[in-house]
Amino acid sequence: MVNRIHPLFQDSPKNLLSIYFCAGCPNLEGTADVIRTLEKNGVNMIEIGIPFSDPMADGIVIQNAATRALRNGMSLRLLFEQLQDIRRDVHIPLILMGYLNPIMQFGFENFCRKCTECGIDGVIIPDLPFKDYEESYKAIARKYDIRVIMLITPETDESRVREIDAHTDGFIYMVSSAATTGAQKDFDIQKQAYFKKIQDMNLRNPLMVGFGISNKQTFDAACSNSSGAIIGSRFVTLLNEAGGNTEKAIKKLKEEIGR
Repeated sequence: MVNRIHPLFQDSPKNLLSIYFCAGCPNLEGTADVIRTLEKNGVNMIEIGIPFSDPMADGIVIQNAATRALRNGMSLRLLFEQLQDIRRDVHIPLILMGYLNPIMQFGFENFCRKCTECGIDGVIIPDLPFKDYEESYKAIARKYDIRVIMLITPETDESRVREIDAHTDGFIYMVSSAATTGAQKDFDIQKQAYFKKIQDMNLRNPLMVGFGISNKQTFDAACSNSSGAIIGSRFVTLLNEAGGNTEKAIKKLKEEIGR
């Protein structure tokens, strides 16, 4: 089976919308339904969050979603069960986003094998150091054709960005600021200069911008210097406000970002 990430960027390289949600929140059984509804509403790629008790890179909205999901009884094992048949009718790239701890407890090779069985295309592990990825994880991920997506921030120096670009595949997750996730009203000149600087490096991998995108200004600013935007906190908030009604939440979000 061909990995779905590459064709996405080849076929529609601009203004892509990727949505993050936390599996098991607001409802334990809602995972597959959220994914299907998002695809039906024109979302290009989905990041499925694996809830963890100590999500360092995340702001309060996603922290609360993770806590709620864990209270609901969500686990990695259960998540894989829920994703078992997802590829019968879902065709867009699916990415799992989670911290190293639950993945290590599951066993990394076992994790990659399960990802392949469910049709997961890539993983984002915010607390996996690049050096560890290179030494201990890259070969296993390759074996199962799982793309490990690396994050870069305004603090990542140019040589490290080039190294990440050379040794990973899929896309590069450009974090808009060194802070945690959460909605922002707009991106200042400094952030936009950083997006442009990275875009001007002409990297091999496409770029997606995440953290802080919640309205038309931030969505457009992200898309002007990358292939598209990843929206998490704002969607999670809308999903909670809609009582778990994905259709309502994604329609409202698309209205807010003018898409």
